[in-house]
Amino acid sequence: MPKSELVPGTVLILLAGRFRGKRVVFVKRLQSGLLLVNGPFKVNGVPLRRVNRAYVIATSTRVPECPKFDDITDDHFKKTASDKLPEHKEAHKQAQKQADARLVPLIHQVPLLRKYLAAKFTLTRTMRPHLIKF
Repeated sequence: MPKSELVPGTVLILLAGRFRGKRVVFVKRLQSGLLLVNGPFKVNGVPLRRVNRAYVIATSTRVPECPKFDDITDDHFKKTASDKLPEHKEAHKQAQKQADARLVPLIHQVPLLRKYLAAKFTLTRTMRPHLIKF
C-alpha cells in the first residue's frame, strides 16, 4: 500500500524493533514524517510509538471512525533531562491511558478485531509472503 493511502485507523504490522510482529493501529503522520501508532496498550502491550514507514506492512483492516490525536506531537517523544523524574513518567502514562480510552471502545465495535490485534504475525515455512494479501 503506498504511503499516501495510509489513513488513520489502518492496522499495521511492525517489522522491526522490540514489538516486531505486533499489529498496531495507525493514528496519524507526525511532522517529522514518522508514523504515530498505538497498540492499544490494553489490547496487545504496544504503547504510543513513532515508527518509520519502511518498517511496517499496511493491512486492509481498519478501525472505523478513528479519533484525532492532535495533542500528541514529536515533542511528546523528545528526550530531556527530566525523563527520569516521576512526573514525566506519569505524564506519559496519562497520555497512553487517554489514547487507549479513545481507541478501545472502537475496537470492541468490530467483531474479532481485538483478537486480531492481540495475535502476533508470523510466517511459517509453507507460507509464501509474496502471495499473501494483507
